[in-house]
Amino acid sequence: MPIPIALTIAGSDSSGGAGIQADLKSFAACGAYGASVVTALTAQNTQGVRAVHPVPAAFVTAQIDAVFQDLDVKAVKIGMVAQRDVIAVIVAALMRWQPPHVVLDPVMVATSGDSLLMPDAVAALRTTLIPRADLITPNLPEAAALLGEAVAANDDAIADQGRRLLAFGCRAVLIKGGHGSGPESIDYLVTAERVVALAAPRVATKNTHGTGCSLSSAIAAQLAKGDDLETAVRAGKNFISAAIAAADRLDVGRGHGPVHHFYRWD
Repeated sequence: MPIPIALTIAGSDSSGGAGIQADLKSFAACGAYGASVVTALTAQNTQGVRAVHPVPAAFVTAQIDAVFQDLDVKAVKIGMVAQRDVIAVIVAALMRWQPPHVVLDPVMVATSGDSLLMPDAVAALRTTLIPRADLITPNLPEAAALLGEAVAANDDAIADQGRRLLAFGCRAVLIKGGHGSGPESIDYLVTAERVVALAAPRVATKNTHGTGCSLSSAIAAQLAKGDDLETAVRAGKNFISAAIAAADRLDVGRGHGPVHHFYRWD
């Protein structure tokens, strides 16, 4: 039986904790074969982003087409897409190749606080890329930024923001609660039919580099394996919660270290 294949379209993290490196680790940990398309090179470590070098849009297209021409991609995860022209070619490729599942993590700010999305790309993200996604996975600040308003402060406000993000054209929204407070980290899966609250104990650790990348790619891996959307989201939530809980078993860098993708084998 062929292994399910997932593709990440995202930026590269030179320190290995986020971006395509985290995506490929998550794919492998969740039982999928990972392919990758690099949208930008970053010079970064656990303490912050030093520089970003965008990949030309034509070369992004060449990478995507090379993968789809040869591999049977079952799910696509999209992460850092910093430039408007890169968003345009990704949208064109999704229309051309019609992958069964698309998960979009609207990466706007790194864990360190560094901005990763050019201002003129935000509108293109809203109007052209989000409508192509089955699921988008913003955190609380990203959901607010996409809507141009303040960060939601309670359950009802989060659910309301999720419903209004659905109006951009995606099938479902997962608003991540890692930036919230309280003893539990609660993510909210919002669809046209209902809102599902997914809770996990909040872990006291500074080692959260790449959590958003890892969660969205874990969900994509589960979709590639044949899970329905809610089952995939629940499995992805369980994976990232355990990876965060095990993060302090690693000793990587002097800043926000990575989560432990391979905690099951440690």
